[in-house]
Amino acid sequence: MAVIRLTKEFSFEAAHALDGYDGPCREIHGHSYRLFVTVKGCPAEDDTNPKCGMVMDFGVLKGIVNEEVVSRFDHALVLRATRRDAPLRAVLAERFGNIVTVDYQPTCENMLGDFAARIARRLPRGVELHSLRLHETATSFAEWFAEDNR
Repeated sequence: MAVIRLTKEFSFEAAHALDGYDGPCREIHGHSYRLFVTVKGCPAEDDTNPKCGMVMDFGVLKGIVNEEVVSRFDHALVLRATRRDAPLRAVLAERFGNIVTVDYQPTCENMLGDFAARIARRLPRGVELHSLRLHETATSFAEWFAEDNR
């Protein structure tokens, strides 16, 4: 049985600020994110299975990633939950409807770890999350690989 990898690309727009950072990214700014999700598994071999020949239906993968990542982060302002910034987040939440508060510094690297956990727990039996690649810009990205995180 051959192990096959499938990759699907997603995109979303989000803003963030890096609390306490010593550079320009401490300011609120946005990115046009591109997320590449790669899963792996063996194609179904049962001729009676409507998914025969597939590792996973691309539509199912799309639904998982849209629910766990895209719908949550698209057009959101992502901020780290700190006690010091609680009043600021409260004021922003009065004016804006999509403030995502996370328990980590919302860097590309940390977002990947969050996304990996969210996606992996939703995959069907026999399908594993292989890797994620998240582009913040056209020329800058971070990658997460399952083999590095066991």
